[in-house]
Order: sequence, then C-alpha cells, then structure tokens
Amino acid sequence: MKKLLTLALCALLLASLALPVAMLAEEEKALNVFTWEAYLDQDTVLAPFTAETGIRVNYATFSSNEEMLTKLQATGGADYDIILASDYVLDAARQQDLIQPLDKDRIPNFKNIKARCLNQYFDPDSAYVVPYIMGTPVILYDPAAVDVDITGYEDLWNPALKDSVVVMDDARNVVGVTLKTLGQSFNTTDDALLARAAEKLAGLRPNIRAFDYDTPHVQMVSGETSVGYMFTPFAALARMDRPDLEVVFPKEGLGFGIDGLVIPAQAPHPENAHLFLDFMLQPEIGMAIALEQDYRCVNRAAYEMLPDEVKGNRAIYIPDDILGDAEFIRDVGDATPVYWDIWAKFKQY
Repeated sequence: MKKLLTLALCALLLASLALPVAMLAEEEKALNVFTWEAYLDQDTVLAPFTAETGIRVNYATFSSNEEMLTKLQATGGADYDIILASDYVLDAARQQDLIQPLDKDRIPNFKNIKARCLNQYFDPDSAYVVPYIMGTPVILYDPAAVDVDITGYEDLWNPALKDSVVVMDDARNVVGVTLKTLGQSFNTTDDALLARAAEKLAGLRPNIRAFDYDTPHVQMVSGETSVGYMFTPFAALARMDRPDLEVVFPKEGLGFGIDGLVIPAQAPHPENAHLFLDFMLQPEIGMAIALEQDYRCVNRAAYEMLPDEVKGNRAIYIPDDILGDAEFIRDVGDATPVYWDIWAKFKQY
C-alpha cells in the first residue's frame, strides 16, 4: 500500500511539473518585438518568419526613439527580444549596457550587410547592431505652386511660403536643420548656439502648415502644402502620385541615418532573436524590406535583386557624389532635453 501511495505521489509530482514545462516550451516559440507601427511588415516579414520557424511574433510599438529608450532604461529590456530604432538612440543604449553583443556564429547572413553600414559611430566594431535601412531627409516642393527658388534649408524661412510647409514632427531633425542654416552641425551642444537656433526656428513657425512624421507626403499630394521636409521614402511615395514634385538635396548638407535591430541585455528569448536577425538578412527578405519601406537597402545581396527602376530612383538612392559626407544625427547626451524644450516651445507658438 505504501509503495502504491509513493508511486501515486510521484505521478502527481510529474503531472504538476508537466504544465510549467509545456508553458516554457510555448514561451520559447515567441519573439517580442518593439518598434514603430508598421515598420516591420506583417505579410512580407513577420508572417514568413513565423511560417519558417514556428515562432510567433508579439509586436509592440513606440512613437519616438526617446520613448523607446525610456522604457528600455526602466526594464533593462526584459520585456523585449528585438528592438528596431535609430542609430543615435541605439548608441546611447549600447553605452548604457542596455543591449547585448551579437553572437555572429548564429547570424551567418551578417556577411550580406553593406560595408557602408558597418563599423559606424553607433557600433564601432559592428558587435551590437544589425542595420535595417538607411535614410536621408530631403526637401520636396511643387514648382507650380512655389514662386521662389528652393536649394536648401534656408529657403524654408522665405515669407512667400507662409502656411504652406509640412515638416517631420521630430526635434532632432528640425532643430538640426536650423543649426545647419547657421553653419553648425546637426549635433551641436553649445548652449549659446542652441539659443540662437531656438530664436531662428521661431521665425519658421508662420510657414508651418503641418507637423507630420508618418504621412507628410499626403499633404504634398493633395496640395495642402507646397513644400515638405521629409525622409526619402515619403518623397518617393509623393512622386508616384505627383511626378511633377521636385526633390531638393539641401546645399547646407544632408543628414543621414541608419535604423537597426538590437537584442536587449535582458531579452527573454535571445536564441529566437538571433534566428530573427539572420532571417532578416536573407537576400529575399532584404529585397522585400527595401521594396516595402522605400528606404535605401542595407543588404548588398538584396540590392542586386532590386529592379533597375528602383535602384535608379534618385529620391531614394541618392548618388554617392551628392550624398557625400552626409552627417549622422547623433546622441547629444545632456543637450537632448534642450532640443526637446526648443521643439516644444516652437510647436506652441
């Protein structure tokens, strides 16, 4: 009787252990992604990844790089396996030990990344970041609706453009543009120069019709605005409907950025995260990303697969002689709140 009771207790113990083991196995088939809304396409990226690996993707969104960093700092990234954000904020996360080094043995497709995207300031040894896209903001304008020559950022202040300009809702970019008109860097931290930029930026407010980060091309296509400052994919989208719109590469110098994927230091599913990174670097997936997002392709194998008309689109694939020494927008450390304060006051005018 005692032996039967012992066996029964053992059976109950094994049964009690079975549920957590099953739950653990289920959790291991999950990947928690944190990025902007619609930045990873369901049909061309996420669903194929799940079909190939059986790993379901849980997609959470943020509205700004700064919001992402704040949440990452609060949790150490324990809620996420993959974060997709911009280079300057990934640089800050790396320096704060909030992301983990990549195990490149698990990412054989890492070899497909273009050399221009590797060993950059935000990841000097290419040890933490898998590049996703390259982007450059440009000016777009309607020559039939604008009576002034537009060759650079300074022209956005022209009084003739009153209530007709759309700009991205982004402090670092637009305050940075203002600094460029003063002959300074996008990444200036000097208090006196930032005060000058704040004063000059205030003079742009009468010309601003809309602040729009996600759909600035819509106002250009509809004719609500005649000039826009936006990233290249939005300029390309606008020109699909309105080929009469002109792209300007500002004479003061272009900005440049790389968005990338990283694994948080406390990611719950790091193995799945590495599988996802290698999947993203497959040439076919890289090509799908380039066609879906309309940003400059970072995958050299994928680039070779793109149609000639895409590779020849100057709104996206800016010629190297024009791109030149385009300047990265970087983390400005303690000056970051100053930029945001300037931006908040500017929008309230």
